[in-house]
Amino acid sequence: MAARLPVLFEDIAIAATRIRGGVVRSPVTHSYWLSQLCGCDVFLKHEQFQFTGSFKERGARNALMSLSEEKKAKGVVAASAGNHALALSWHGKQLGIPVSVLMPTVAPLAKRSKCAKFDANIVVHGDNIGVAKKYAEETAPFSEMTYVNGYDDPEIIAGAGTMGLELVDQAPDADAYDYIMVPCGGAGLLAGVALASKTLRPATRVIGVEPRNCASFTAALEAGEPVPAPTTSTLADGLAVPTVGGNAFEVARAHTDEVVIVEESDVALSVLRLLENEKVIVEGGGATGLAAILPGGPMHKEVQGKRVAVPLCGGNIDVTTLGRVIDRGLAADCRLVRFVAEVSDRAGGIAEVTSLLSEHGASVKDVFHERAWLQSAVDRVQIKFIIECTGPEHSVQVRDAVRAAGVPLLVWGKTVYNADGTARTLGSTTGGPAEPAPFE
Repeated sequence: MAARLPVLFEDIAIAATRIRGGVVRSPVTHSYWLSQLCGCDVFLKHEQFQFTGSFKERGARNALMSLSEEKKAKGVVAASAGNHALALSWHGKQLGIPVSVLMPTVAPLAKRSKCAKFDANIVVHGDNIGVAKKYAEETAPFSEMTYVNGYDDPEIIAGAGTMGLELVDQAPDADAYDYIMVPCGGAGLLAGVALASKTLRPATRVIGVEPRNCASFTAALEAGEPVPAPTTSTLADGLAVPTVGGNAFEVARAHTDEVVIVEESDVALSVLRLLENEKVIVEGGGATGLAAILPGGPMHKEVQGKRVAVPLCGGNIDVTTLGRVIDRGLAADCRLVRFVAEVSDRAGGIAEVTSLLSEHGASVKDVFHERAWLQSAVDRVQIKFIIECTGPEHSVQVRDAVRAAGVPLLVWGKTVYNADGTARTLGSTTGGPAEPAPFE
């Protein structure tokens, strides 16, 4: 007999009734432009419309309402740097339950202040979530409170699963989606949505989507249990959970059809596509599901002609971070291009290049000079340009025009042109001698 999973479908059904009226039933919209781009019918589930800006409210409210009166009186505690903290603080205020949030030093000041406005007790401790969590579990008075894990508590998973119920109910013409692309961090959302949707619509394929810089669910699948995964900084910071939850892993493994990994450039491009085409601001983690089906994404070819649901899990992105993500998205889209050329250091040297760029419709955004490390001639200078193009084809046209004009091109995008005329990709040693790239 198979072991009983820590969360069952009936737990999600109960959670849906329990939180009804306390969270937004987020709309699902069909995206004409993204459908054209991806080659499939794209349906967006707008969880960024929740009051605190993310799906985390579903699990937070369900967890709080599941407590006994005694535990409600003592209050709850959680370690979080963002969305879970906001959700728990807001619903704790609505339900009259004291909430303490242990936030690491890297937590954005804006999120700290919002939690404080919801009357939560904010304590900044440690360099990461792990240190903050350990402090909460071992230090009074927090150790006497109920700890609410933002992605692994059964009540959290069941609450997240209510999104899956809504998705099934909101499918167009009562037909099931062919695919649901679910961003995966600690695996709580993936577990809940997969359980709900596969129970009601077994033919729907549920795909977990992870950023390459923190593929913790993939690591857990390979090991057969939750294990720490190699983790580096990612634009999908809300998914940066080094080790998936044990409960979430068991449920997600049983109901998820496949897990794919997306690149950082795809995440940035997803944020940009949503901003430009849908006029919505979505954080990196919330846009990761879309990254899987964009051209070049791991699921793009498979979903052609299918109906695909994409939850937009959150919209809490700092303005400064948004600017960086947009720039990276533009770079990935070849609309922001860097190149290095060698020109005369005499009057008019740079003007020749800028005139050439203007003639071919490229706009110069930044220019940088490098004289000290150029050894070829004293009257030459390396110039790094950041230019704006309209896309990949325009970028190639401008590059070819620069080379045709006889301007010595050293770097274009990720391509390095070696002294012997061969080319290589930045970071590689193929295609010629591995010479240091200018400005690399």
